Amino acid sequence: MEPVKPLSDFFDAIQKDCRISITHIGIFAAVLHYRAGKGFINPVEAYRAQVMEIAKISAPQTYNRCMNDLTRYGYLRYVPSFKKNQPSKIYFMEQSV
Repeated sequence: MEPVKPLSDFFDAIQKDCRISITHIGIFAAVLHYRAGKGFINPVEAYRAQVMEIAKISAPQTYNRCMNDLTRYGYLRYVPSFKKNQPSKIYFMEQSV
């Protein structure tokens, strides 16, 4: 897989989407970076704290809101585990621009 393609596709898709903020972009990029370290698996399993650290996000509420927004807008699918000892699943969606 071409490493920059998912990020490039995301930027193409959000170009005219005024709902997306810099925080959404930062979290998406952080999850993509985390996923790259895991061999581009889909879904990638990650703990919230791992992604928040990469994205430089300190408020769990901000993380949850943005992940839910990105799911609702169709950019990824976030399936939280709600268990401290089990990571959440994050699915990357194919972008059609």
